[in-house]
Amino acid sequence: MRIYPTMELQNGRCVTLDKGRLEQAMIWHVNPTETARSWSAAGAEWMHLTDFDAIEGRDTNVELVEEIIRTSEMPVQLAGGMRTREQVEHWIDKGAGRVVIGTLAAWDPNLVKELAKLYPDQIVLAVDVWRGFVMTEGWRSQSAFSPEAFIDAFADTPFAAILVTDIDSDMEDIEAQLGLISGLAQHSRTPVIASGVVRTVDDISRLAYIPNIAGALVGRSLFRKAVDLSEALEVATAAHEPVAQFQ
Repeated sequence: MRIYPTMELQNGRCVTLDKGRLEQAMIWHVNPTETARSWSAAGAEWMHLTDFDAIEGRDTNVELVEEIIRTSEMPVQLAGGMRTREQVEHWIDKGAGRVVIGTLAAWDPNLVKELAKLYPDQIVLAVDVWRGFVMTEGWRSQSAFSPEAFIDAFADTPFAAILVTDIDSDMEDIEAQLGLISGLAQHSRTPVIASGVVRTVDDISRLAYIPNIAGALVGRSLFRKAVDLSEALEVATAAHEPVAQFQ
């Protein structure tokens, strides 16, 4: 299972959100590019980057995102505001390892299927779930789709992964609820990356044994120092190492 240290940007700064509210972001006084490089130095093989300003249609962070892609020394999985074909192709051209698409998949599923075929292993489908339905537009709009139906609509699409966010778990700072994500991982033929459920290293251990979970985003708990990245990487790697059988 792969750990994706996760950075969220707003107005050029690293932030985390409380209950999904963009207007009440917690600001972390760290250098984004240095932080990304430190994650790579700790052994991370990928990072996840969400541009909150792009979700709102602003290009405030464009130069910073490009710098992180260039200098982080690992591939970047980029999310936020991918609402057109041009935006998706722009960021792939700029060197993003993967691009995460959610809202556009609800608006124009055929276009997203086409993009996934054009860019195999570079398109990730975002499935953000709140109260049993898929949310779009930065969690502001509730679609008519159940997450199972949404995943089924893209059943034969060659996505790199499906990124599932349990918004109920992410918004309420409570014991991570793995039921939704484990159910969708079982339902999906595409590997699932879990988001919104890692509070402690123990949560990583629990996720690692759920079939078809390929990775987990770890963001707020890293910045709060509730999770140490090196330890998280070690736990995720060790979970599936072969164990000698003693007679």
